[in-house]
Amino acid sequence: MTTANSAPVPVNKWLVAASISCGSAMGMVDSTIVNVALPQIQGSVGATLQEVTWITTGYAIAAILLMPLVAFLGRRYGQKRVYLICLGLFLVGSGLCGLARSLPQLVAFRVLQGIGGGALQPTEEAILRQTFPPSEQGMAMALSGMMLMVAPALGPVLGGYIVDHLHWSWVFYISLPIGLVGLVMTWTFVHED
Repeated sequence: MTTANSAPVPVNKWLVAASISCGSAMGMVDSTIVNVALPQIQGSVGATLQEVTWITTGYAIAAILLMPLVAFLGRRYGQKRVYLICLGLFLVGSGLCGLARSLPQLVAFRVLQGIGGGALQPTEEAILRQTFPPSEQGMAMALSGMMLMVAPALGPVLGGYIVDHLHWSWVFYISLPIGLVGLVMTWTFVHED
């Protein structure tokens, strides 16, 4: 990686991996954490069981629709920029979901959150491949995959604790501090080719 003067930019590849893992892990946790809070959300917004499922469905559909565009967006605008924008959208969506007081608001904000969250994991893998040398890419992908496997399993446990001790909106607010750390670290430590 070089600057305009062709001098190499010193990069700590493990700081890069930690930076992008914060946001990606929160995106994966958020895909499962909300399921535990659905009964409380249902009672709070006055939705039926069929209506409240749109909270999870809206997130999933938005994330899946964005995934095929990630490679194009990364080539056109740069992986770091796409990651930062999508993590920012995810965080804004998380904050707005916590503030929502009706089902249509919550579904709309979950769609926004899903648009941001859908690009985090594929962009993380692209950044890891750019950062690590070919001989270490397998190890980097394995560590990333391990974290992305553990994160969804933590979602229901964390969601259950939050719902038992706090208001349901905290299942969304919990993403904000970790996501902001990831945003700052990514801005600081990730460099484009």
